[in-house]
This record gives sequence, C-alpha cells and structure tokens, in this order.
Amino acid sequence: MAAGMPSTEITVDARGHRCPVPTLRLRRALENAPSGALVRLYADDPLARIDVPHFAASGGFEVLDVAEDDGVLSFLIGKPA
Repeated sequence: MAAGMPSTEITVDARGHRCPVPTLRLRRALENAPSGALVRLYADDPLARIDVPHFAASGGFEVLDVAEDDGVLSFLIGKPA
C-alpha cells in the first residue's frame, strides 16, 4: 500500500436516528477501527452538524470532510495512526 493511502474506510449509516445515536454509532465504529482508519458517517439529524465535530475534537479525531446532500450530512473522520 502506498504511503498516505488510508488503510480502510468504514461506513456508518445513522440516517433516521436522532441525537445522540449518530454520535454513539460513530464512537463505537472509531473504537473498533484500526489506527489510521477513516470512518464516514451519514446522518440526517441536523444536530449532528454540531455534535459530530465536537465529539471528534474531544476524542482526538480529525474531521476531514463535511458535506450535505438533500438533507443528509456526510462526515469523514480520521482516526490517528
């Protein structure tokens, strides 16, 4: 695998769930993910826009991308290597 390439990307689909479920699912995925992994969270709860970056910052994770498409938020979170 080339340097700088992510080792794995995990998808967490929390659409249809309200706070705090999306963040709890993200936390569980990050805890189980290997170092250097990327986790993509999909959520349609507007509070996720606030909760996810706060959770990531407090947990030492990095928000690499945030996008929204038709009311669905997509967060790409990196777990430190």
